[in-house]
This record gives sequence, structure tokens and C-alpha cells, in this order.
Amino acid sequence: MPFIAPKAVDGETYDVIVVGSGAAGGQTAYTLTMDGARVLMLEAGRRYDPTLETPMFLTPDQAPLRGASTSDKPFGFYDATVDGGWEVPGEPYVQTRSDAAGRFDWWRARMLGGRTNHWGRISLRNGPYDFKPRLRDGLGFDWPISYEEMAPYYDKVEMLIGVYGANDGLENTPDSPPGCLLPPPKPLVSDLLIAQRARKLGIPVIAGHRAVLTQPLDWKNVPAKLHPGNPGAQRLVADAMRSRAACLWATPCGQGCAVRANYQSVTVHLPPALESGKLDILTDAMVYEITLDKAGRASGVNFVDKRSGRHRHAAARVVVLAASSCESVRILLNSKSSLFPQGLANSSGKVGKYLMDTVGSGVSGQVPLLENLPPHNEDGADGGHMYTPWWLYQEQRAAGLGFARGYHIEFGGGRRMPQFGASGGLEWLTGGTYGQKFKEDMRRYYGSFVYFSGRGEMIPNEGSYCEIDPVVKDKWGIPVVRFHWEWSEHETRQAAHMQRTFADIIEAMGGRVRGQIETDGANAIHPGGSIIHEVGGTIMGADAKTSVTNKWCQTWDVDNLFITDGGPFPSNADKNPTLTIMANAWRVSDHILTRMRRKEIS
Repeated sequence: MPFIAPKAVDGETYDVIVVGSGAAGGQTAYTLTMDGARVLMLEAGRRYDPTLETPMFLTPDQAPLRGASTSDKPFGFYDATVDGGWEVPGEPYVQTRSDAAGRFDWWRARMLGGRTNHWGRISLRNGPYDFKPRLRDGLGFDWPISYEEMAPYYDKVEMLIGVYGANDGLENTPDSPPGCLLPPPKPLVSDLLIAQRARKLGIPVIAGHRAVLTQPLDWKNVPAKLHPGNPGAQRLVADAMRSRAACLWATPCGQGCAVRANYQSVTVHLPPALESGKLDILTDAMVYEITLDKAGRASGVNFVDKRSGRHRHAAARVVVLAASSCESVRILLNSKSSLFPQGLANSSGKVGKYLMDTVGSGVSGQVPLLENLPPHNEDGADGGHMYTPWWLYQEQRAAGLGFARGYHIEFGGGRRMPQFGASGGLEWLTGGTYGQKFKEDMRRYYGSFVYFSGRGEMIPNEGSYCEIDPVVKDKWGIPVVRFHWEWSEHETRQAAHMQRTFADIIEAMGGRVRGQIETDGANAIHPGGSIIHEVGGTIMGADAKTSVTNKWCQTWDVDNLFITDGGPFPSNADKNPTLTIMANAWRVSDHILTRMRRKEIS
């Protein structure tokens, strides 16, 4: 069953409708179809195939404006994102504040594969502490599941999508069992210097974990581990794995990957699901409402066919929202009825509440030891080869830091392919030069810059949430969401700590910081939404009065409605959320399949 036209859903009843096609939607559809469920995937954006559309091997000078960022292409012309970003024409959202401390910027990817087409591919496991944060410090919420319950699904996702990394045995930074991780790429010269000097400060630097193939996948052995007793699924997965090549170190991951070396939902999850014959995909289908039968159970969804503007209905025994945290909230709150006048699955009043993003702050600098290095190619795996996990758990538990949760450090440098403006802004080092001297300065300083970015945990708070705006609608007539946002002192103090730490590392390298270090965390912290890690809004819990879903991400109010995106996260660890979204989606999908086999879902 292939990509279909809107009219093809008329009169059909699927086992499951999956709304969204990114990490959550792709993983959900994959797991369900590999076990025989008939699935309809609805995607609000257009069809996209990176094997045909990726500008492999094209250099920045070949792009319009030399690949510079624009409002249409905020990550540059070659970025894989199409028809999406912080601004989507005809699809507004409302911000209640415009200042950086109270603003939430909402990134949307209107394309098949969603955000998996442009993400950084950093794939970190949440640790045991991250599932029970309230138990440690009394703040926020605990997950109704443990690391031990999620660990087998982390194993499966790592083996399926291909994640490089290493096991270092560090606190709350879980190791993976043998056979799960691919070998990490070699460190860059700047990585080695950062690691040497950071370790003298007591800051660990280890191999990064990213969803990029450093070698071909083990298609002979892994499929049986993923799908024991299911030879059909094993065959489909083996074929899909054979179609993926190891990274050529040639094209930035954000441009997409025609050889399928990085993880994108469209090149990893969807091909075997389509080959199963159990998946139909309908693109340009904007879901705006979940429909109910007379018993108050989900019967399907209403959507707008964006090509014709017609409103249509699709039916299924189970509905799974995987549209991204805030989009799923929007659908639920717009699904009002006499049974649910405040929005579907909202008897607790918590739909839209406890929205979270990752705490972000950054510092850059220049290191004389890296000047005038011999020419060498350091394009590498595009993103970081190494990183620093949070290392101050014990100091923090002793209440010695002034903030409750930690952050990891992403850093970069090296002599990569020069981008637009690579030699701009040297005046802070040279005082301003031109002609032959400017060329000499370009060669001298190229590759001597380093940058550090913190990615930290936000504690959920009552003041960060989204709701339906009573007035504004999008071009399709669908009411839009309105955002409220605030950081607590735990986050702003964390951002200030990032600034000082990054400056210390740069200075330990013999370098100099560019600009001023922000001692006021409120000025150092990036706006909400800017890291594009939003989770929450439909949090899971053990009590229907204080949460939206149970431990299986099944809504308390409607037992055949599930949510597999980041919305059910009760906390947002300092680890990037995508790997956990996929692991959780696999876990929830297994539960749905079990219930369907037991005929508990009719």
C-alpha cells in the first residue's frame, strides 16, 4: 500500500491512524506495520524523498546567497526543511510576550519525516535519575516508568537507526549493551585540545552519540534481535538496512542524505513499513479534530486536504497522535464536544500545561594554538564527534550550585568546509585589515575558532503552557495556539553557569572569549522554543487528576487514543529528546499491538 489520494480513505477503516511522520510517527508506524497492523499515516506537509532531493556534494558557493540564512530557510538554502520553520505562511501562532525571557518560538516542519530531516541527530539515553527527578530533589514530576522499563527499547532503536558512540561508565549516562552502538568517528584536532584542557578542570569529554552510520549496519544479525519470531519483519528490515551506506563525510546531515547514512524517518522507518503493504501515507493532510463514536471512543480524525481545501474524515480503531507536542495539544483542544467541552482528553485540565524546552546558552572563542595548522580535511560526521555529559551530580545534590538540574556541552571547531561569512567579523582580532594582509589573516585564523553550547534541563512550571487563541485562525480556518512562557531561576542560573564554564575551558586552551560573558542568566538564556526540543503539554502520570495519559501514553479519558510524541514527557532531561521519543513510541506501539491481539480494542 503506497502514497494515496485523499478520496482513498473514504469508506475505509484502518487498525490505526498515526498523525505525524517524524521520529514518533515514523517509529509508531514502523512498529505497528512490522507486526501486521494496517496503518494510515497523515502528514500535514508535502511528500519528500531525500534520496532524490538532497544536494549531495554541493558546496556553499553553489547555493543562492552562498547558502546564507533567510526567513524561508533559517538554517541555510541547502537545509532539508521545506515549507517549515519558525514561521509558516498562512499558519500563525500567538505569543503573549515578545521579549527573549518570555517568548516561545515554535518550530514546525511541514514535510514528510518532520523534524528528523534537519535535526542534529544527537542520540542520548535518559539515565535513571532522569526518569525520577522529583524523587531526587522534590521538584517537577517523576515518570510513571523507570529507566529499566525503557532500556530494552533504547537498545532496539539504536540498533535499528544506527547510533555511533562509546560506553564510558559515567554517572547517569547509561552504557549500551554490546552490539547496540557503532564506532565513533575520530576526534578533530580541536576536540583533542578541548578534551585535554577540559579534563584538567575536572570536566569529562567523551565520544558523542549521533544517529549517523560510521560503518554499514549488521543486517545479518540485528533484524532477528529486533523482531524475534517474525521472519517477515526480519526480511523487510534486513533489506532496508542493506540499502543504507556508511557516511561519506561529504554532505552536512541537515541537507538530508541520499545514501541514507544518517537517520531520517523517511529513509529508515518508512521504507520497510511501506514494503510491508500495511502502510498508507497521505501527505498535505492537516488533521484538526479527533472524532468520537456514541460511546465516547475515538472513531477517527477530520482533516483538511490542503491541495483542494476540502474537509475529509478518516476512520480507525485506534488513533495515535505523533504530530509534535504543541500540534497534538492543538488537535486535542480543538476537538470539543458535549462530552469534552474543554477539549478532548482534558478532564484533568492539563492539556497544554507544563510545556518545556531545553535550556540553551553559548560562548565562542579563538585559540592561538590552532592557528596556521597544515591544510587537512576535517569535514567528518558534520555534527560533534565528542561532547561533555553533565558531571556535577554530587555537587548539585549537596546544594552547592544554586540550581537543581544539569546540562551537557556540545562543542565544535576544526577546519570544515568554509561557509558563507567564514572570514567575516575578524576585526575583534585584527583591528581591521584589507588586501594582502586580510588574505593572510584569513589563512591564519581559519580553523582556530571554537564554540560551546549548553543543553540543559528545564523544570516544568505552571507559567509555561499553550492554549487555543479565541480569535486567530490559520488559513484553513483552524484555531491556532497561543503560548505563555517563563523560565525559573533554576534555568537562568544554569545558563549563567554555562557561560562561566565555557569561558573557563576557552581560557584553559590559551584562547580568548569573543564578546562578554553574561553573568546574568536571564540575558544568557536562549528564548523558549529556540532549541526545538519542546516536550510536555500532554504529560503522563499515575493519577488521572494530574496528568493527561497513563504510563502507556494512553489518554485517561479515551482508551483508544494514544500520544507518542514528546507531549507525554513529564520532564525534559538535559539529553536531547529524540532517542527517548522513539524508544517510548516503540514501547507504546508494542502495548497497542498487545491490546489489539487480546481484542481489547474493537
